Amino acid sequence: MMPKYPSRISSAPDVSLTATLSAGYSALVISLVVPLLVLAGWWLASRHGWMSEQILPSPLAVIDSARAFIPEELIHQLPISLIRLVIGFSGGIALGLVLGSLFGLNRRLNALFMPLFTVIAQVPTLAWIPLLMLSLGIGEALKLVVLVKSVTVPVTLYTCAGIQQTPQKLHEMARSLRLPPAAFLRYLILPAMLPYVMTGIRLAFSTGWVALIAVELLASSEGLGYLLVQSRQLFMLDLVFVCILIIGVLGFAGERVLLKLERRWIHWPAPVLGRDSLSTALPSLSLTPWLAPLVLVALWQVSSVHEWVNVAFLPAPSSVIDALWTGLVQGGLSADLHASLLRALQGFVLGSAIGVLVGALLGGWRIADRLFNPALSALRCVALFAWLPLITAWFGLGESAKIVFIAVAAFFPVMLATRQGIAQLPPALLEVAQVLRLTPVQTLRTLILPSVLPPMFSGLRLALMHAWTGAIGAEYFMPSGEGLGGMMIRAQQLLESDRIMAGVVLIAAVAALFSRLITLSERRLTRWRFA
Repeated sequence: MMPKYPSRISSAPDVSLTATLSAGYSALVISLVVPLLVLAGWWLASRHGWMSEQILPSPLAVIDSARAFIPEELIHQLPISLIRLVIGFSGGIALGLVLGSLFGLNRRLNALFMPLFTVIAQVPTLAWIPLLMLSLGIGEALKLVVLVKSVTVPVTLYTCAGIQQTPQKLHEMARSLRLPPAAFLRYLILPAMLPYVMTGIRLAFSTGWVALIAVELLASSEGLGYLLVQSRQLFMLDLVFVCILIIGVLGFAGERVLLKLERRWIHWPAPVLGRDSLSTALPSLSLTPWLAPLVLVALWQVSSVHEWVNVAFLPAPSSVIDALWTGLVQGGLSADLHASLLRALQGFVLGSAIGVLVGALLGGWRIADRLFNPALSALRCVALFAWLPLITAWFGLGESAKIVFIAVAAFFPVMLATRQGIAQLPPALLEVAQVLRLTPVQTLRTLILPSVLPPMFSGLRLALMHAWTGAIGAEYFMPSGEGLGGMMIRAQQLLESDRIMAGVVLIAAVAALFSRLITLSERRLTRWRFA
């Protein structure tokens, strides 16, 4: 007769497996609560006529339209966007790896060209589109150049950072072992930089996907973006919903594939950045960082004077400066700049305020996080500019639509950063507050805020950049009224490349100013991190 205890031991894995399956099932059910409630409210609103069918088509209408739309239209346009994405994404990764490796391995190249690359990288990709449309037209070259640029920047920066963050002990070990260059790269540099590279590639996919949808919305007769514009112009919002769903699914699938590749290829923890890496070095008085920009501007001026390039597409720096000065003095550019700044700041404040409230709710209340976070994560996978046709249909083409779009752009970075900061609060802080009998205000001011501010500033910095890019993009697609984006689109239609370049200069200057202001505010409010 078999003893009883082996059966009890063998049943332990079954109990563990059952508990795991039960927990996973309950998590799935909870994550579906909010989407199902939204779907039910949507169905009730359409059934009882609370909103016009043109403004909010019913779920059944969307499903019926999708059945005919997918085999007739989407099946032909989707491969075009995917081919563009694959080519541009691959080219941007290759170029970014080469540039990042050169900047990271060669200090002289880094000192000479990294400042110039940083200046170019700070200009939002959208700002280049009107000028590129002048020189390249609206064909495939435009889409690929925009996509490659948006992918190259994060891959280059993260690759360079990964190489530069390689521990000095590894270099000393390589010299002691007299490793050849190939072995040094394979066994020391690559493992150290790979976590950074994969982070850069994941970020590049997000920015590239957004850039592709934006350029297809603005200047394309094929692709998913074109389908969105066409459906919006015909006021077929049921097809707009289908396109948004497809864009979200593809964005989610791309992120999941890259995340699985990262987990499969990287079996070691990424090095943690220390306090020194957070500090910003004082500006150097060396002339080296200025050499490449000055030489480039000089070559640009000489090429324009001798007509080596077509000045209709690439005006001389002197013409750009003249257009910039004239526009600011006479008031045209200054009015456009003021309008864009006001929109960006209004949308930033609105989106950030809602993001802080939602992030605090999700981070501090576990039930709310389990209910709402899956739905918000799904919405975040939709490329930002895919929401524009829907927002313009619901809010029109005026100021309210632009500010709502900018607020959406600013919401997600702040929400995610606030949620992460509050969720990762050490439990010991609350215990300290109880022991010291601190009031809620004292607990918030002395314990919670100092812990939450660092991740919040990361979110605010990203949100401000997104708000500024969103303001320019909203003015591209809704060019009525004042604003830098609308001015640049009108200048592109009139072939006024000097005014376009003046707009690019102002956009870059404002982006740099915003970045500097956020950095100074962070250093002031979290001064203990930089002491």
